[in-house]
Formats: sequence, structure tokens, C-alpha cells
Amino acid sequence: MTEILSDAEADRALGSNWTRSGAVISREVELASFPQAIEVVDRVAVLAEEADHHPDIDIRWRTLTFRLSTHSAGGLTSKDFALAEQIDSVLSSL
Repeated sequence: MTEILSDAEADRALGSNWTRSGAVISREVELASFPQAIEVVDRVAVLAEEADHHPDIDIRWRTLTFRLSTHSAGGLTSKDFALAEQIDSVLSSL
């Protein structure tokens, strides 16, 4: 099982685009269009499947909200921050 990070470890791992609330990190981003938002979701879905770690994704027209937490471990783990970095890479490639 993946080890839960302490609050201090989670805060150190938190990227500048992400916020933390307890055992969840999140990022909200507005894209240029609805099709572009869906393209991002599709690309993140492939990465999530490969990692066997799936974010909660809220789609509101052009605005996407990603939420990550390792539910099976009961908190934040390195898996969350690794996927957050991959999501950041998808978004920066647009």
C-alpha cells in the first residue's frame, strides 16, 4: 500500500497551480472552448488509466476542476502529486 504523506510533506509537494484542503488537492482551469476541455479530460483519462489512479473531474462548460486523493489509502500519497504533475504537463502543452 502507498504511504500517506504528512501535512508538511503534502505542502512541500504541492505545486503552485494546486491547492490543498485536508486530504484533497485540486486545480481549476478554464480552457478556450468546450471541445478543448474535453480533449484535456480525454488525455488525462489515458494517463489515469496507465497509473491506475483516477482523479475526480468536474466539467462545467470550459472550466475543469481536478481533485486528487488516494481514497484507498485514506489520504494524500505520492500518487496524487505524480498525477498532478502529469495533468500540469497536459495543460501546459496546449
